[in-house]
Amino acid sequence: MSAPLCHATVDAIYRVSEVLSRSLDYRQTLRDVLDAIAAAGLSRGLVSVVDPDSGDLTVTAVHGLDAAAFAPVRYQAGEGVLGVALEEGETVVVDCLGRDPRFLNRLGIYDPDLPFVAAPIAAGGRQLGVLAVQPDRPDGELAATARFVEMVANLIGQSVRLALEVEQEKQSLAEERDSLRRTVRGKYGFDNIVGRSVKMRKVFDQVRMVAKWNTTVLIRGETGTGKELIANAIHYNSPRARGPYVRLNCATLPENLLESELFGHEKGAFTGAIGARKGRFEAADGGTLFLDEIGEISAAFQAKLLRVLQEGEFELVGGGRTLKVDVRVIAATHRDLEAAVDAGDFREDLYYRLNVMPISLPPLRERAEDIPELARHLVARIGAQQGRTLTLQETAIRRLTQYAWPGNVRELENCLERAAVMSETGVIDAELIRLDRFRQGGAAPSAAGLAGAVPPAPTFRDAGGEPGEPGDPEKTSERDRVIAALEQAGWVQAKAARLLGMTPRQIAYRIQTLGIEVKQF
Repeated sequence: MSAPLCHATVDAIYRVSEVLSRSLDYRQTLRDVLDAIAAAGLSRGLVSVVDPDSGDLTVTAVHGLDAAAFAPVRYQAGEGVLGVALEEGETVVVDCLGRDPRFLNRLGIYDPDLPFVAAPIAAGGRQLGVLAVQPDRPDGELAATARFVEMVANLIGQSVRLALEVEQEKQSLAEERDSLRRTVRGKYGFDNIVGRSVKMRKVFDQVRMVAKWNTTVLIRGETGTGKELIANAIHYNSPRARGPYVRLNCATLPENLLESELFGHEKGAFTGAIGARKGRFEAADGGTLFLDEIGEISAAFQAKLLRVLQEGEFELVGGGRTLKVDVRVIAATHRDLEAAVDAGDFREDLYYRLNVMPISLPPLRERAEDIPELARHLVARIGAQQGRTLTLQETAIRRLTQYAWPGNVRELENCLERAAVMSETGVIDAELIRLDRFRQGGAAPSAAGLAGAVPPAPTFRDAGGEPGEPGDPEKTSERDRVIAALEQAGWVQAKAARLLGMTPRQIAYRIQTLGIEVKQF
């Protein structure tokens, strides 16, 4: 190498070290390295990197050319000058490229009358690629040029190693993500919702149509009919499936905590708020928020929820910052919202905001033709949880189809799980199907009939759990009414709540405060 080139060589090495210390873009780093060594009179440079899947060399960067400007060029180990450098792990120096039989000229950019140098790129004991250059003019000190190319190849070795590891990690994460998405779609897709009845086919058609859009959905149906499954299917079959899916049961939190849970709070907003917290609306930005039991929220909170639905913005509790979010809302309720609106318990404007696309789920008793398939599906799932194969006999299916299922699918699943636990052999027959003894005889008792059904012996416990006095008619009357409802509902709390005009949460509170011992069947 000539003397003037030595100074250029030092300058080029300095520029290469600068490039490697500041750039995070792997391919841009390689292009910048080639630019740096071009200033030293080696303008026809390229970097080829080993494809971890095939082991072939793939031309990744060429000085002066954008990656889109040339078709993908690959070399197998031992193929061409580059392949030889990779296979042998040694620098290949060619005095006149055109006279070397290994020269394949696949890129068509090299001068056959000039020399050529290809140095392997290695790191951690692995051959990762090849750095190849051609001097701009005949080189009288080709050995010095080769040492310079080897120095640069050594410098970029760690960068190439890290880049390959990052790309492999990204690919692994992408494959895992895609696998999880397929699993989630399978778990929450339509195939997980069993039903061939006319009413369920109508529900499926509605879900398929509404899933494509950002329309607010109100899912209605009795407790245990599968409202959450429908909400899951809408989200995971929508364009928002890649975004977050956040759920909240509005009936499980008091109003002050519900506001903080949905909207988030600033540090010090209330006692115990030791730090700022992101709410469910903010967490669901770009995705879907499922609000179960929407009919249980208070009138004051209804106004705050209405604003979010109308404007897409809200303030954190204890703060003045206004946040704007892009969230699709799916709500669900078992309540008669129209009656609640008429009674003044639910805002009419919020009702219309939520009821844009109503989907009503039929109770199980109205789609009895689905029970055999649904029972087999549930038994297979219970068997998988227990790690064994369960068999549901036809006698058991016949008994299941003759029952009215006031607790809907949830009650059916509990019944089958109880039968599976009691089955030593894994065979579930009619004898293991334990049904509500009050429902087997026919229709449910009316509210009018319930009013007069006060059992004798008014022994009860008061709100503190201690025995109460028989002379307290107000407590005796309330406790007896609740017990009568539970007895005639077969101790199914949701059904007893409907008979008394209560919500499930209200009757659960009454059972606790009145000290009623719940019977299990």
